[in-house]
Amino acid sequence: MTIHPRSIPLPRPVSIEPAALSPEGAALIDRIYEAAAVPELWRDVLSGLARFARAREAVMIVTTGTHFRDVVTTSPEFDLLVAEHLRFPGNVRTGRLLDLRHPGFLNDLDVVTEEEIATLPLYQDFLIPRGYGAGTATTVLVPSGDSVIVHCERARAEGDFGPQTLAALNGLRPHLARAALLSARLEMERVATTTRTLEALGLPAAVLGSGGRLIGANPSLVAMMPHTLSDQPSRLAAVDPAADRLLREALERSAEEQPVRSIPIAAREDRPPVILHLVPIRGAAHDVFARARFVLVATPVVARDVPGAEVVQGLFDLTPAEARLAALIAAGDAPVPAAAKLGITPSTARTVLKRVFQKTGVSRQAELVGLLAGTALPR
Repeated sequence: MTIHPRSIPLPRPVSIEPAALSPEGAALIDRIYEAAAVPELWRDVLSGLARFARAREAVMIVTTGTHFRDVVTTSPEFDLLVAEHLRFPGNVRTGRLLDLRHPGFLNDLDVVTEEEIATLPLYQDFLIPRGYGAGTATTVLVPSGDSVIVHCERARAEGDFGPQTLAALNGLRPHLARAALLSARLEMERVATTTRTLEALGLPAAVLGSGGRLIGANPSLVAMMPHTLSDQPSRLAAVDPAADRLLREALERSAEEQPVRSIPIAAREDRPPVILHLVPIRGAAHDVFARARFVLVATPVVARDVPGAEVVQGLFDLTPAEARLAALIAAGDAPVPAAAKLGITPSTARTVLKRVFQKTGVSRQAELVGLLAGTALPR
C-alpha cells in the first residue's frame, strides 16, 4: 500500500461525543462481546453494525503497520473488494486513517478533500463505480502493537454519514475497543497454554501469526535464540540460510494451502541438528486461534544411533517407501545394495532418494547420513 502525504489541509475531525444507545445498539453490544470470545461470530456482528449505521457493508481489519493480517467483512463478495481496496495504488484513504489515530469514527471528508474525491482513481475508477465511496471508520490500538480498523461503507451518492450516526457509532466504539482487547488477551492465553503443554512434553514450540510473525514461544524454544532461531521484526527466522529459505517459502503459503512441513537445520559447532515442524492452524483450530496461522515445533536430533524407518518417516513427512530407503542409507548402505534389500530397481531407488533429499533439505548422501545420525553435516 502506498501512503501519500497529505498536501491539502483537511477539515477538523467531527466531535467524538457518543450518543445514548438505542435498544438496537444495546443488543449489538452483547453480540460484540460474544464475538470477542468466539471469533467466527464477527461476520454476523459486522452485518448488524452495517444495519445500525445504515451502511451497505462493514469490515474489520487487523493491521501491523502497513501489513494487513486479518480481514473480516459482512460477505464473501465484500472480502474481494476490500482486498483490492487495501492494495490499490495511492490508497490515501486507509493510510491517513491510520496516521490520524483519531479516538472516534471519521468520515471520508475527515481524511480526504472534495477535490481528491473528484479526482483520485481510488474513488473515480474503483469505489464509486462499484456503488461505494462513502465510508466511516475508526482505529483501535491494542497492546499487541496491532491496530484494529472498523469501517462501514455505502454509496457516495448517499453522502457522508451524519453527526447523529457518528455519535451512535462512537457510543459503540468503547465496546469494540474492549472486545478487541479481550479477544487479543484470550488468544494470548490460548497461545500460552499451547506452548506450556508442548514444553511439558519436552518440545520447544512457538505459535506464529500471518507471515511467520512470532506470537508466543515456550522457554525451550526461546533458548534456541539467537544461535539457531532469530526473532526478526517481520517473522521468525532460522539462522542457517538453507533452512531459512525453506522456512520462508513455507510461511509464504497460506495455512489452508500449506501441509505439515519439516525443515532440517544442520548441526553447528557443538549443537546437534534440529528439525522444525511447521503445522498449519486451520478448520476448528483457527476459530480458537484467530490471529495464529502456524504452530512450530523444534525437534533436536540428539541420538547418536541411526533412527529406524518409523522415526525417520515422522520427522520428515516421508512416505513409507521413502522412510525405509532413508533408514538404510543412513545405516551405511549405498543406493544399489539398499535397492536390493527393498526389492526395487536401482533406478527406482535413485528416484526415491531424490525425493528424500528434497524433503530433508539436503543434496548429498553423506549429508543425509550425517543428519539422521545426529552428526554435523559436511559444509
